[in-house]
Amino acid sequence: MDLEKLKSCIDACNECATYCDYCAVSCLQEDDVKMMAECIRLDMQCAQICRLAASFMAQDSEYMKEICRLCADICRKCGEECAKHEMDHCQQCAKACMRCAEECQAMA
Repeated sequence: MDLEKLKSCIDACNECATYCDYCAVSCLQEDDVKMMAECIRLDMQCAQICRLAASFMAQDSEYMKEICRLCADICRKCGEECAKHEMDHCQQCAKACMRCAEECQAMA
């Protein structure tokens, strides 16, 4: 597959991973960190699967569609969790997650 065809999804994955990392660290600075536990957990998992998906696409792996399908599911779940919180970092992360979920679903 042509790398240019994958670029939009790879970019969305890398951007989502960055927002998830930022969100997780920002959640740790909130007054009620315990309330943010699920958001932090999903941020960390989402960032990891996004980086894996981007890498598998760049390698034109035979497993990229399955990884992208899983990535879309995790991004959606993370985006839904982040959207529950009013903080800017959570809202920005939710948008990045939903965009990545759409890109990965189309790739899968």
